[in-house]
Amino acid sequence: MFDKIELSFSPYDTAWVAMVPSLELPQAPCFPQCINWLLDNQVNDGSWGLHNRPSWLVKDAVLCTLACVLALKRWGIGEEQMNKGIQFIMSNFASVTDEKQQTPIGFDIIFPGMIECAQDLNLNLPLRSSDINAMLERRHLELNRNYTAGRKEYLAYVSEGIGKLQDWEMGEEEIFLDLTTCAMAFRLLRLNGYDVSSDPLTQFAEDNQFCNSLKGYLKDISAVLELYRASQITIYPDESVLEKQQFWTSHFLKQELSSGSIHSNRFSENDSSQVEDALKFPYHVNLERLAHRRNINLYNVDNMRILKTSYWWVVEKRLDKLKFARQKQTYCYFSVAATLFSPELSDARMSWAKNAVLTTIVDDFYDLGGSEEELLNLIDLLERWDVEEGKNCCSEQVEIIFSALRSTICEFGDKTLTWQGRNATSHIVETSMFKETKCLRNKSVPTLDEYMENAYASFALGPIIFPAVYFVGPKLSEEVVRDPEFHNLYKLVSTCGRLLNDIQGFKRESKEGKLNSVSLQMTYSDGNMTEVEAIEKIKVVIKSTRRELLRLVLKEEGSIVPRACKDLIWKMSKVLHLFYMNTDGFSSNVEMVKAVSEVVYEPISVNM
Repeated sequence: MFDKIELSFSPYDTAWVAMVPSLELPQAPCFPQCINWLLDNQVNDGSWGLHNRPSWLVKDAVLCTLACVLALKRWGIGEEQMNKGIQFIMSNFASVTDEKQQTPIGFDIIFPGMIECAQDLNLNLPLRSSDINAMLERRHLELNRNYTAGRKEYLAYVSEGIGKLQDWEMGEEEIFLDLTTCAMAFRLLRLNGYDVSSDPLTQFAEDNQFCNSLKGYLKDISAVLELYRASQITIYPDESVLEKQQFWTSHFLKQELSSGSIHSNRFSENDSSQVEDALKFPYHVNLERLAHRRNINLYNVDNMRILKTSYWWVVEKRLDKLKFARQKQTYCYFSVAATLFSPELSDARMSWAKNAVLTTIVDDFYDLGGSEEELLNLIDLLERWDVEEGKNCCSEQVEIIFSALRSTICEFGDKTLTWQGRNATSHIVETSMFKETKCLRNKSVPTLDEYMENAYASFALGPIIFPAVYFVGPKLSEEVVRDPEFHNLYKLVSTCGRLLNDIQGFKRESKEGKLNSVSLQMTYSDGNMTEVEAIEKIKVVIKSTRRELLRLVLKEEGSIVPRACKDLIWKMSKVLHLFYMNTDGFSSNVEMVKAVSEVVYEPISVNM
């Protein structure tokens, strides 16, 4: 699968490879194509490297250029290119000691070593002996700093600058294993369905193990960030390695942020922003569209057309006349626009958004707006389905709600014919039976088991998820949508949502005399459990449920639910975690305003 990948050239690395002699003919290069590349890719100013180089990368260009000149000198070729390269080095030699320049790792060891190599090759660099001695002295001081395990790997990393001073017996192969690449590979492979073990990350389960590595010696923030991201892809209950890794990496990153270390030295403001984002938005709450907006400025998308369409749909269906209902169409559209943003997924977005609006209204109808007669009437209408709306509705409220439900379900049921080659209206109707998601105002106190058994259904994600999966691409047979695997995915995400909602809504619902998982935990503890303890216990359940959900989403072997459908369910989980991360963000009028504005209203500015 890697055969088609084209790797970009690094002048510095290419130069060192170009210096390798042939085993059969030591007087000739082993890789002549590298020499040819150097001859063909010199920049007009005499350097090798970036054509449009930022002013703060001159030191890096000097290092690359000297390596290329050495390679050409090694084989006595390219006199013109060498002279232009030397001229560039001398005209920019002041950058070598310029602290404002971005300094490549190990520069104070590598560059003096290359100057010695130039002397051995009789390359004429018009440098003052005092400048050369000063560089060699800095190298001596750098090489004689306190020795640690991490420093051992650091010296191996910069070994081309040590030359004859290097102890070549200590260069074990594992020294060169890159933990950043290892962590990233683990995360990407696992997220793409490969059953990879977390065992390779065992060596970094503790912070002291990291400190004794090359990246630890360099205090490489990007390495810790990748370890932190990898630690969040936990899908098995016994992955203590990842849990330990998540604990120390999050602590390390928070400490570096608070101390200001990331803002200094060679770390940029972008590093700081990435760390802040990673800590604020862990994987299970990080919506792709918001992540893209924070990280890149590559596109400008206006979602106002669809949002306005959604608003006029609310007016057309007279839903704005239901004064008891929360008007959350903006939040409903945001939740899907931030996740299912590909142009071809327009039907999935509209299905998600419209059904989320209707689910919110029905939820409020059961909780606040409807009498018991109206609730029973709506349930009866949904069960009978093909009925004349006006004559069979006991009130205008019931008529408005049932009419909107019926027309919307039929709209997307008809669209499944185009996407699926069959009409799935009957299944969508079945999943929209709100009678399964609500208990009429029953005053009895359920047991914890009874509550949990009904918890996932009572959160009413079915009317949102099940219609939308028909519009994400794969063909879904009746067998697939009714398979226990599909139901289990739905149950897991709904359980997370229900419990997250319970935690953030506990105080409000207690004042209203309602029970939820928090109050039930406290009730059945006979007064031995505080609110804080009850919430912590529920958070453990949420964590294990989320982990099991992610495991099933990433599972390939034995799974019949298409990955695109499973991804939609996982994205719903991320939406729920974001909404309920700090408070009940869905009910709040202020908590999600910034996120909604970034995705729906504010275009991304592109700085050229």
